[in-house]
Order: sequence, then structure tokens, then C-alpha cells
Amino acid sequence: MRPNGLAPIVGMGGHVAPTMLRQLNQQLTVSTDGPGFTRLGAAINRVIAASELQQGLCVVLAMHTSCSLTINENADPRVLADLEAYLRDLVPRTRTYQHDDEGPDDMPAHIRTALTSVSLSLPIAAGRLQLGTWQEVYLWEHRDAPHQRRIALQLIGS
Repeated sequence: MRPNGLAPIVGMGGHVAPTMLRQLNQQLTVSTDGPGFTRLGAAINRVIAASELQQGLCVVLAMHTSCSLTINENADPRVLADLEAYLRDLVPRTRTYQHDDEGPDDMPAHIRTALTSVSLSLPIAAGRLQLGTWQEVYLWEHRDAPHQRRIALQLIGS
């Protein structure tokens, strides 16, 4: 055990391989067209490439309460359409909500966000997000109007 309480990283032959971890905080601004999915993977990978990190962790946070993040199918758009339809049925806009300050999509958007996720922790390998063949990272917009969404990225790695 090292004096800082962390176990050493052991490489081939039992020697300790020094590893310098670096961190980067960055924000992306993403434009949405209203309800639906916006791909984020390419934009996140550009940030990772600029950081020159080869391996590590990328934490992604949607800095809003009426949109969310998801990892889902990247090839068949029917999957995304079915997800949108399912959540629309699950959280109807026709119900009476106490919080409706910004219109009938206001509270349903907050509920949709609470049922999904606003943050993801994703591995970085070979200088890019490590995702499955059919996976993509999406911002899922829950409001009717177009929005500018801020996405915080925290990268840590080497």
C-alpha cells in the first residue's frame, strides 16, 4: 500500500507502473428540435480526442430537469419511436398537474426525467467511448419546444 492509501498498479513482471491521471471538465451545448433523441456520441468522442486520454472514465450530466440521457439502439429508429410512445403513454399530458407553469408538457417532462436518468458513467478505451456495436448515447428531450441543453462532461484517465 502506498502512503496515500492507494494500492500500486502492478504491471508485467511485478514492477509498479506509474500512472498519471488527468482530469478535464467541459460543457457541450446541444440544440434539440423538441421531443425525441439527439445523438451525443460523436461530440463526446471529439472532446475525448482533444483531451488525448486513451483510457479512463467519462461522466456525462444533463444539467436540466426536463430532459434525460440514455444509451440505446443506434441502428433501428423504430426502437427510439417505441421508447417515445411508451413514455408518452406512461406519463400523459392530459392528466391535471399542480405544476404547469410552462404549459402542459412541463410536469410530464419532469416526471419523464425522474423515471429515466440525467447522468451516465462511461468507460474510455483506445481514446474513445467504449460502447457496444449497436449502442449510442442520446440526449432525450421531453419538452415540446426546441431547447439549448447544457451537457457537463467530466473526464478522468490517462
